[in-house]
Amino acid sequence: MNRVKIITDSTSDLTPELLKRYDIQVVPLYVLIDDKSYKDGIEISTEKLYEEVEKRQVLPKTAAPSMGDFYTVFSKWIEEGYDCFYIGLSSELSATYQAAKMAAEEFDDSRIRFLDSRSLSTGIGLLVLKAAELAEEGAGIEEICNTISRMIPKVRVSFIIDTLKYLHMGGRCTAVQLLASNVLKLRPQIIVKDGGMVVGAKFRGKRSHCLDEFYNVLVGDGSQIDKERVFVTHSMCNENEVSEYKERLESIGVEEVIITQAGTVISSHCGPGTIGIIYKEKE
Repeated sequence: MNRVKIITDSTSDLTPELLKRYDIQVVPLYVLIDDKSYKDGIEISTEKLYEEVEKRQVLPKTAAPSMGDFYTVFSKWIEEGYDCFYIGLSSELSATYQAAKMAAEEFDDSRIRFLDSRSLSTGIGLLVLKAAELAEEGAGIEEICNTISRMIPKVRVSFIIDTLKYLHMGGRCTAVQLLASNVLKLRPQIIVKDGGMVVGAKFRGKRSHCLDEFYNVLVGDGSQIDKERVFVTHSMCNENEVSEYKERLESIGVEEVIITQAGTVISSHCGPGTIGIIYKEKE
């Protein structure tokens, strides 16, 4: 039985340390600024992205990897004797999955498996780490694919947005909604559902109050959470805010709370000050 190489894309928002620890291959998406293309997480940082947006007052475009990008990665690992398992950004949000699927069709179908995560950010990351652990334990490609497929419907991804400015620039909310949000100090909850994004609760008031309410709505007493691993993923948030979420999750028995920073593709849509809690529901 061949070893299995776990492959994802850059929107999984895993840290360099995690990628190295679990030997995960990443195929980057692209951020386009003034007709120049940057590889997400490699050639441009989240800080630089926000600097460019504030300077230009225009939201950069993002682009999926090409079929050729995936073909290069798949062929490298297959030539080295690995089978390949890919899972990445929801097909409802990007052409990334389709590009990976097209590339995979160029190889023997016994050597590559791929799944649509129906998710984004560390909602993908949860699935990727589990796949990497299985690969490390010697599981074959079919076992990995079947296990991760069963996990997908159980992953819960939710963020609280600090400003609607980036959603407005990206065409995801109107000028009236932006104005109302600013006047009323509204901070909406964004939920990943059926592979897309929907608005959940709308929190009002001071940021500290909204963050507390978001936690209570999403986590509550934590009885629904698989406490093996939970992510706190954010885009340029205050370190104290992130640490407080981590401590609260640990206090209800979460064994591993991983803090990650959203990459440039995810951050370009949500904006600075966004923070999310991502977990898998209990079986």
